[in-house]
Amino acid sequence: MDERLKSYIEWMKLRTSSFLPSPFSLRYAVDCSNGMSSILVHELFPDAIVINDTLDGTFPNHSPNPLKAEAREQIAALVREQKLDCGVIFDGDADRCMFVDEKGDFVQPDYLIPIVARATLSTSQPLDLSTSQPLKIIHDVRTSRGAIEELRRMGCEPVMVPVGHAFAKPTLRKVGAVCGGELAGHYYFSEFFGCDSGVLAALRILGEVAKAKAEGKTFSEMMRPISGVYANSGEMNFKVEDKDAAIARVLKTAKKKLPQELSRSEIDGIRIEYTEGWINIRKSNTEPYLRLIVECDAEDRLAQWTDILKRAINDEDERPSFRCGASGLPD
Repeated sequence: MDERLKSYIEWMKLRTSSFLPSPFSLRYAVDCSNGMSSILVHELFPDAIVINDTLDGTFPNHSPNPLKAEAREQIAALVREQKLDCGVIFDGDADRCMFVDEKGDFVQPDYLIPIVARATLSTSQPLDLSTSQPLKIIHDVRTSRGAIEELRRMGCEPVMVPVGHAFAKPTLRKVGAVCGGELAGHYYFSEFFGCDSGVLAALRILGEVAKAKAEGKTFSEMMRPISGVYANSGEMNFKVEDKDAAIARVLKTAKKKLPQELSRSEIDGIRIEYTEGWINIRKSNTEPYLRLIVECDAEDRLAQWTDILKRAINDEDERPSFRCGASGLPD
């Protein structure tokens, strides 16, 4: 083994040694997506059922992007068939990791930011709630309110950043954050030079899943206080010719048809907060899309808000015509 790779693996083991799940406590699978995690998976995840661990840049088994549902089908099926506790899937260069729970259901990556933070705070420095300066954790503008609220319950200060590692890394260093994450499955660590590591994040998340299992909880039960509070649309993509005009229509429609605005952030697109939820509309930094996320405190409200805003983006006639009352639902 190359000495540099050996040194890297030893460092990873050192940073996660007390959090590596026991082979007798956690049953899990790892999908390398035929990418770079293949070169270290058997060293760092020795107890895992491993698939697609041959380096192959043609990615013969599925897309190396775990955000695509079809890329996760294989790991999800394996977890269900083998009745495993969870599954991990890496992207092609292993700077991102994502998870499916014991049911094979996708765990939205922003929900895991508090889980990564909890493990990182435990291993790097104790969380002292008596200090006047809470420890900072970064998250992007697409992050669920459930994750943000959990970070605050932990005594941390969530710091919102624009989408993308080009913004997350310098912000983490600038504000002195301990760690953080994004909806896309990137997780950042101050101890890793402020950079993202899917491998380090996966090891720490697995450790938290193992702890939960020892307490009699499944992965999905561990996540419920974060993922089960709000209804979330996920990130929706729209191809429109005039993105600025579409954003203007969304803002006009939101002002007219959604409840009273509480606050907004314009660091990356526009995120508007309401008592009942929030919306984010933004231009993609990397693709020719307009992206929309809607999160609400109820599924029916989510469906209504999403329909209203999709019509605005697509410049469709509003049928039927209705206005949201104080509750945020149609009058």
